[in-house]
Amino acid sequence: MAQDATGAQPPRLTSLSHGGGCGCKIAPGVLSTLLARHAPFKACADLLVGTETADDAAVYRLNDEQALIATTDFFMPIVDDPFDFGRIAATNALSDVYAMGGTPIMALAIVGMPINVLPHETIAEILRGGESVCADAGIPVAGGHSIDSVEPIYGLAAMGLVHPSRIKRNADARAGDVLILGKPLGVGVLSAALKKNLLDQDGYAAMIAATTLLNRPGTALSALPGVHAITDVTGFGLLGHTLEMARGAGLTARLRLADLPWLDQVQAFARQGVVTGASGRNWASYGDSIRLGANVDDAARALLTDPQTSGGLLVACAPHDADQVLALFREHGFGHAAVIGEMADGPAQVQVD
Repeated sequence: MAQDATGAQPPRLTSLSHGGGCGCKIAPGVLSTLLARHAPFKACADLLVGTETADDAAVYRLNDEQALIATTDFFMPIVDDPFDFGRIAATNALSDVYAMGGTPIMALAIVGMPINVLPHETIAEILRGGESVCADAGIPVAGGHSIDSVEPIYGLAAMGLVHPSRIKRNADARAGDVLILGKPLGVGVLSAALKKNLLDQDGYAAMIAATTLLNRPGTALSALPGVHAITDVTGFGLLGHTLEMARGAGLTARLRLADLPWLDQVQAFARQGVVTGASGRNWASYGDSIRLGANVDDAARALLTDPQTSGGLLVACAPHDADQVLALFREHGFGHAAVIGEMADGPAQVQVD
């Protein structure tokens, strides 16, 4: 680690934040209470997706052929390497565009940094990491806003385009759809292990590979008529984002614990009690809408509620399109993509067996 101008070692990025990555999100129960107090928005015919279903981004129709996707996402460090932090944060922000079925076109940087605490070279590396991901996505970072902040914060306001008929909301799943998850789970657990200096190089490399893999398949998935709904799994964990899908559709989501893909070492860490505080807050917020089978122990429950930073796409599609969806994921390097459950008639809840 580089020294600052005085010769002292700069602090670890993760030591400067009270939480990391999407684990920084306000708990879903608290967020619902806060949003319940806002004034209802006057109906707008061209606002195709707003706040009504807790979707991943807003979508506004520009004309008969184009709709604008707009989203923002930012958080405190999940890792200590500044370049990796920038990459993860940018990948996570662009994911919401892909989750709506769109193509990113531009981003603005959101930067809050403790200017007198972090070396300027470190901050520059964070920005460079984000720019590298945007370059990989084929878009510019066209501006942004910065402040002097107590905790380091970085992210993007991202914009994209989608045909109005190809928008993939999180609320349009149908009974009989299968559920496919694009990335392995366990990022929150690995980040907790990293903070405790328990994560080895292989584990760190696996976490970085997952969190910096752009969810590009979302764009191609939007063209498949059998794909009915998409969301991305982030701070509320697999259970929280699956529950949003179930509530939006008014259906029961059934997940199979044995079919879930995991990052290496994650399950062992969870059994040792290496989990995040956000996992418990997530369960407290929505646990009354979850039905867990006898095979789901405390460690498994912590993993199911584990906050995912830059997590995978969760896709609800017709069974006859499942093989095509899996093939599309694998073409883009998502080797862990798997069928993990299905949607069924029943109350808006999630069952795990």
